[in-house]
Amino acid sequence: MNEFTKRILKDYQVRKTRKQKDDFLRFLVPFAKENGYDMKIEKGSLGSKNAVFGNIETAKVIYTAHYDTCAWMPIPNFITPMNIAVYLLYQLVLTFVIFAVAFGVSAVFSLINEDFAPVAGLLSVYVMIGLLMAGPANKHTANDNTSGVITVLELMKSMPAEMRSKAAFVLFDFEEIGLVGSSSFQSGHKKLMKDKLVINFDCVSDGKDMLFAVKKKAKDFVPKLNEAFESGGQFTSHIKSKGVFYPSDQASFNLGVGVAALKKTKNGLLYMDRIHTHKDTVFEEENIEYFVNGSIKFTEII
Repeated sequence: MNEFTKRILKDYQVRKTRKQKDDFLRFLVPFAKENGYDMKIEKGSLGSKNAVFGNIETAKVIYTAHYDTCAWMPIPNFITPMNIAVYLLYQLVLTFVIFAVAFGVSAVFSLINEDFAPVAGLLSVYVMIGLLMAGPANKHTANDNTSGVITVLELMKSMPAEMRSKAAFVLFDFEEIGLVGSSSFQSGHKKLMKDKLVINFDCVSDGKDMLFAVKKKAKDFVPKLNEAFESGGQFTSHIKSKGVFYPSDQASFNLGVGVAALKKTKNGLLYMDRIHTHKDTVFEEENIEYFVNGSIKFTEII
């Protein structure tokens, strides 16, 4: 692991408060300069700040990741991008747990003050949802999304000089509370982004089945994605424009591709776990290398 990656994992893995985010953005200023990039901060909704590197006007592809990090959760966010029914079932279970807790709170308060019991139950729902979005920071974010951030930064370092006009890079803020940063970027560059390909790295360091969730309008890029990100060795690529769902910033763009690393059960179910919990500590360096090398090849052939 190089010293740059070690520094981010050691000193900048938590990027939740405005101060933590701004400290990280200041850390990137000399990095950008040393690697020959202009760095610009674009402000958006809810005080979001997106970091933009390179020229988005000349770029044929924009590589992105969200740099904000999530609140801690007692149970992981469990995602099955190619089995939406399982994903929805898990979300329903979480919803059931929240309302079961609220019912319990209401029942307890009914023994104390029956008139206040419904209000207590409703307040507990708001408190639990608030904690999921704005609670104490998760201190372990190796996969979500320090891995995506490091992929973009390592790609910037490795991109050959003669190809840099074809690529730009953006780190989005406030993905965790509803794709706020990427939506603001899209709104601020609506005409420019209409036909611009966006490849978004989110949770790419835990698993060897590499998902590329391609929006339907970007399906013409599938052959070149297959050429650049080949299956082989320890990696299997899944480049899909149908029957796939991945909740991340690529959803804000017409030509969006969401990239993630997944694991596989014995029955073939592709899934992601550990994220949003203290178990989010897996950082497989060879994954980053795979995505960097594939992205360089893709930039060359696009």
